[in-house]
Amino acid sequence: MNKLRSLFFYKHYFEDFFALQNDKVKKKILWTLKILEELPKIPETYLKKIKNSDGIYEVRIQQGNNIYRIFCFFEDQNIVVLGHGFQKKTQKTPKQEIERANQIKKSYYEKR
Repeated sequence: MNKLRSLFFYKHYFEDFFALQNDKVKKKILWTLKILEELPKIPETYLKKIKNSDGIYEVRIQQGNNIYRIFCFFEDQNIVVLGHGFQKKTQKTPKQEIERANQIKKSYYEKR
């Protein structure tokens, strides 16, 4: 299948998160990232815009009873910039995680 989007891993954020996960979770993360690259329209099950954010999205991963989120944003239409991830333990995405995602995005654009 052709890639419609490219993934860009900004700094070490994603790698640090990914390294901490077990093999099943890693497999699910990679499978979900493949959806981001290949599907013309990504279902909200896997990618959702964060309300009241400046273009921050969360990649949504569920493995068993565990829920994980990886924050990202779009550069142009076809480049997805991945930031940090975390294991979600509450119903709402913690405010400090969204603030961190905003800081990472700000840092990305300042460094260009």
